[in-house]
Amino acid sequence: MTVLHGDSVTLRPTVRGDVPALAAIRATPEVRARWRGGDDLEADVEADLRDEGTRCLTVEHDRRIIGMIQWYAEEEPDYRHAGIDLFLDPAVHGRGLGTDAVRTLARHLVDAHGHHRLVIDPAADNAAAIRCYTKAGFRPVGIMRRYERGPDGSWHDGLLMDLLADEVTR
Repeated sequence: MTVLHGDSVTLRPTVRGDVPALAAIRATPEVRARWRGGDDLEADVEADLRDEGTRCLTVEHDRRIIGMIQWYAEEEPDYRHAGIDLFLDPAVHGRGLGTDAVRTLARHLVDAHGHHRLVIDPAADNAAAIRCYTKAGFRPVGIMRRYERGPDGSWHDGLLMDLLADEVTR
């Protein structure tokens, strides 16, 4: 995969050398609350890299690693689409960098991979993520009740959002 350039961010394939920085971001309380992980976050990031169904891209801003964006594809012809997930260092939240990363990847998934529909599924109570994805053009589809288990063992709702190819911001 080639390197993708947004207005402010660069998305490049994640390499082994990125793991310590990404694990440190995953360890921040804000990110860990959403992405969780075991006692060894470096091992968790490495597991993401080994997952053949997920493509991992390191997000950089001003030549500094600020997070990771992932995507997967559902290739069944009658249901073909791609899904996106993202985490950024809380130190850069609120600057539009997440929106730039999501828009950049969305354009690539439509233009280079021919996807007509993209999905993303933040926790229903993650207002900041929902704002970010809405700015990138995603629209709410509906609440997925008891969608994911929280660290306390209880189930929490998720919000399914999607973006169609002709809605991608250019």
